[in-house]
Amino acid sequence: MDTFGGFSPKAMTFLRGLKKNNRKEWFEERRSDYETLLKQPLAELIEEVDVRLATIIPEIVGSPKKSSFRIHRDVRFSKDKSPYKTHVACWFFHRDGGRGVGSDAAHGGAGFYFEMSPTENICGGGIWMPPRPTLVKLRQALAEDYKGFEDIVLSAGFKRNFGKLEDKAMLTRTPRGFNPDHPAGAWLRYQSFTAWRPLTNEDVQSPKLPDTLAKSFKAMTPFIRWLNGALGLKPSAGR
Repeated sequence: MDTFGGFSPKAMTFLRGLKKNNRKEWFEERRSDYETLLKQPLAELIEEVDVRLATIIPEIVGSPKKSSFRIHRDVRFSKDKSPYKTHVACWFFHRDGGRGVGSDAAHGGAGFYFEMSPTENICGGGIWMPPRPTLVKLRQALAEDYKGFEDIVLSAGFKRNFGKLEDKAMLTRTPRGFNPDHPAGAWLRYQSFTAWRPLTNEDVQSPKLPDTLAKSFKAMTPFIRWLNGALGLKPSAGR
């Protein structure tokens, strides 16, 4: 594996072209460009970030094979039949939980995320749209330890790095089974527990991107460990 040298500006050009020409014929004619400009650098980035995570939060791991999201879209249940995503992304996950994300039956808990596209570059993490059993565990933990959770997500460091939790997928009222006046009421309404910060094109084109991501992931570590602890996924002192 070569050393990560930053994503070339041509990588963004490829993604912009793919957005305009989201067809199998166009992509297959340029598959080698995709491999050179995006797939290989992403694999190199994952390996370098994984090395850094070993000293920051050892239980979270990255694998070029398992961390990279496929460029192909799952169009089975979508009206949009465009075959390809117009971004590249990767996921760093708890080694005891698996890499499942969202409603995936093999949901792996909380982890870190990176995404690059012509319109937005972000890094952050948490746990996105967990399946029902996972969400129930998180709500139970919030009801019991909302102060510990608040100490993390309302801290000056968290707000300085990530602002606030993503609040697009919130319930309008406290979920069934909890008193509407529960002191954790606002947190219980969340269905996702994620936070992000933007990255510039200069960030993603720099060889220092692994360090940039590692710095953000370190700042998010207490949040990730709280979420995983609620799910019974333990922290580790080393690999």
